[in-house]
Amino acid sequence: MKKNKKSTSRRTFLKAGALASGSFFVVPRHVLGKGFIAPSDRLNLAAIGAGGKGFGDIRNASDNGANNVVALSDVDSKAAGRSRTAFPDAKFFKDFRVMLEKMDKDIDAVTVSTPDHVHGVAAMAAMSLGKHVYVQKPLTHNIYEARQLTEAARKYKLVTQMGNQGASHPGQVQMKNWFDQGLIGKVHTVEVWTNRPVWPQGIPVPTDKNELPEHLSKEDWNLYIGPAKYVDYHPLYYHFKWRGWWNFGTGALGDMGCHIIDTPFRVLELGYPTEVEGSVGAIYKRDWNPEYVPEGCPPSSRVQINFPKSTVNDSPVKMIWSDGGLRPFHPDLIPANDDIGGKGSKNGIIMIGDKGVITSDVYGAKPRLYRKGEEVMRMPEGFDGGNKYLDYPEMGHQKSWTEACKAGFKSKEHLKLTSSFDYAGPLTETVLMGNLAIRSYTLAKARLDGGRDFPGRKKLLWDGKNMKVTNFDEANQFVSREYREGW
Repeated sequence: MKKNKKSTSRRTFLKAGALASGSFFVVPRHVLGKGFIAPSDRLNLAAIGAGGKGFGDIRNASDNGANNVVALSDVDSKAAGRSRTAFPDAKFFKDFRVMLEKMDKDIDAVTVSTPDHVHGVAAMAAMSLGKHVYVQKPLTHNIYEARQLTEAARKYKLVTQMGNQGASHPGQVQMKNWFDQGLIGKVHTVEVWTNRPVWPQGIPVPTDKNELPEHLSKEDWNLYIGPAKYVDYHPLYYHFKWRGWWNFGTGALGDMGCHIIDTPFRVLELGYPTEVEGSVGAIYKRDWNPEYVPEGCPPSSRVQINFPKSTVNDSPVKMIWSDGGLRPFHPDLIPANDDIGGKGSKNGIIMIGDKGVITSDVYGAKPRLYRKGEEVMRMPEGFDGGNKYLDYPEMGHQKSWTEACKAGFKSKEHLKLTSSFDYAGPLTETVLMGNLAIRSYTLAKARLDGGRDFPGRKKLLWDGKNMKVTNFDEANQFVSREYREGW
């Protein structure tokens, strides 16, 4: 009997935690009563991904020594150098699965700061052992993984947080207050955009052979590939450059969407979208013929995501995403000489209502409110929006998570978290739904240019509850992924 690839990939992901953890739930270290860690305790922390952003995440979570960093894992010992120097007593591992197995009883909570393709597998492995997790954005590489992590957090009663630190920015509180006061009325259109990519993207698949750097072995590269499809080493796949390839990354939308879409998603209390449509830029070679590369994220894209009315916004919402140098035009209510979004209009958010407009930079920073063609309000200087961690790095997004870990699941501190998986999971699903449209459109254009009979640009109808495109089945291949054996 022919196997169902989609079902096989999903079963493989669900088994990922079992492969790393022995498939049973282990109560965390120093447990009291109903699964709470004693508030006076110092958390024992481990990092999965200790270089780059991973260093900042584990450093902030350690809270200047208020918590112990007992273990670090990274396939690249050189990239993890700052973390190893900052935490010399922490045990170092190349394989996070080995770390979780050997250090299980010594770890309370884990930060996950790997490339996107490992987020879901690593987080599920840690959660199945009862570890609280902080996972960098986007929460996962695909929609199915996001749904599974959201459900796992509830099942295992764990404290979770996604690394979209703008969720803890006081500007979001200010914009929510303006909207709730009815100052811009019912919102019908949202524009969100970024100047990304700022890494190689929209390029042909590399075909030349390259030797591994001296500090990386074949075994290291195999660990780096993790659950993804195996490809030989190439500099265009490594470090920050992995973001531009679907095998590892989620493109400009995946990188910045959880930061920028977060604000309107939160302010308008949006739920699952119902429709998505996208278009992308092409690659042009010397013959000036356009080329579309299904393996790589495009050089630019425009995506429209449609939402139904929410409980607080009595209007359907059309959300338009732009990247790769594209940005929205000035709404009529914003003067022509004013920036939209942030400085130079490079990144930003615009929420257009029937009475006014709110615009802000990434993270909800420096919001401004316009009515009748002029600015009438902006966030007061020194306004902290109730954020007691404003003086801490990244607005205390990691510190508030560690305090909630100590207080326990469903504690007051836990319920105050701004991006626990109950919120971050649906947000991530929305962001990655945009990539369904981008990838489907790219694939369609690539096949059409090859002379094959294949649908072109198409609006996708989305069943959020069942995670399924209902009018174009081929797009559903991007809801999940195939996992490499052993992952």
